[in-house]
Amino acid sequence: MEFLLFTFVGVVHLLSLSSEKPIYKNDISRRTFQEIKEEIASYGDVAKAIIDLAVYGKAQNRSYERLALLVDTVGPRPSGSRSLEKAIQIMYQNLREDGLENVHLEPVKIPHWERGEESAVMLEPRIHRMAILGLGSSIGTPPEGITAEVLVVTSFEELQRRAPEARGKIVVYNQPYVNYSTTVQYRVQGAVEAAKVGALASLIRSVASFSIYSPHTGIQEYQDGVPKIPTACITVEDAEMMSRMASRGNRIVIQLKMGAKNYPDADSFNTVAEIIGSKYPEQVVLVSGHLDSWDVGQGAMDDGGGAFISWEALSLIKDLGLRPKRTLRLVLWTAEEQGGVGAFQYYLLHQANVSNYSLVMESDLGTFLPSGLQFTGSDEARAIVEEVMRLLQPVNVTRVFRAGEGTDINFWIQAGVPGASLLDDLYRYFSFHHSDGDTMTALDPKQMNVAAAVWAVVSYVIADMEEMLPRS
Repeated sequence: MEFLLFTFVGVVHLLSLSSEKPIYKNDISRRTFQEIKEEIASYGDVAKAIIDLAVYGKAQNRSYERLALLVDTVGPRPSGSRSLEKAIQIMYQNLREDGLENVHLEPVKIPHWERGEESAVMLEPRIHRMAILGLGSSIGTPPEGITAEVLVVTSFEELQRRAPEARGKIVVYNQPYVNYSTTVQYRVQGAVEAAKVGALASLIRSVASFSIYSPHTGIQEYQDGVPKIPTACITVEDAEMMSRMASRGNRIVIQLKMGAKNYPDADSFNTVAEIIGSKYPEQVVLVSGHLDSWDVGQGAMDDGGGAFISWEALSLIKDLGLRPKRTLRLVLWTAEEQGGVGAFQYYLLHQANVSNYSLVMESDLGTFLPSGLQFTGSDEARAIVEEVMRLLQPVNVTRVFRAGEGTDINFWIQAGVPGASLLDDLYRYFSFHHSDGDTMTALDPKQMNVAAAVWAVVSYVIADMEEMLPRS
């Protein structure tokens, strides 16, 4: 998961939509909200069948077992790597064998970066070998490395105040973790801001809600006209230790070596499969997750889980012999971690059909026990989604929150399409995010069953309702 600006607002207050007024303002439909509520309530038996199959029936643990087979076989899947392309080909075959329709690959160009060998050693005030992870797109150091004194800061504002001290040094950021969307700016922009004041390199405290001496990687961005300097993440523990040392007046010297390299863009694919709609096949409900990951751990949580519950949603619907009125389209994105590169190219290819997308869904915040659904769209659409979520009372996942955005679906949301994402335990998620801890061990098959059931019920009901979700 990358660049997701998440804001938790809380449970949405009930909308003052009268059951006696048409919910659609453009006269496409004169149905009252009460009639729409009754239509949604009629899906109770279907929702129960999906839940029973996913949580208690023959499909229980299937998404977990499918994912374990892939990540144990292929491992992490960084953009531009052979392992990513092997995973895409495996998934293409899996989706065909699962009996899904219109299974195909859509070619895209994606970035290719490799970290190479890397190390950071504190030389003063004592010898200490530090755990680091270079940041995506970073340049490397010279072969002999960079040896320099350290300047520790806790914010961009402090860096600006102490700019004269930064020249010729390695800037270490020990910014506190507030939330992901706020704190990730230090990872993304830290090198640029340090370079502006003459630093030779930057080391950034990992953007993590919890740490057991684990660095967390991720993308960073350079800026035109600003010198490019090497940049990496360090552990929370080392950042805090150096901050304490600096506060005591200790001189800190680090030798940093990074073999990172950027290569020409590579060929890749978005992976697509469908259940073609029975009545409005040109209209689409899109469910998605991204198949790429960083090059540490297994990429099981970010975002193997999201990709595989999206596949599982279509499998559950197919297994029950259901065919919604609209097409259910599964997309497994490539190169999400580089800022939604594959998803942007998908949008460019399909944007002429934007009016036919009823809902775009992305799971990229973990597949633990869901708290509910995040949603972005009109008040009228939100009221409909709230009713759909009532169908999930049997698994006690009924809440609808704000901020349904996701890196891969934001292009569609900005064009006016309603968007939804799965919300669960973010503290737990960002404990493992982009680290060696992102393995199957972080996941729970029973929780994935519930996540898949939620994903399948929401996508099926929205795809099968007589009308598309209303837009603003």
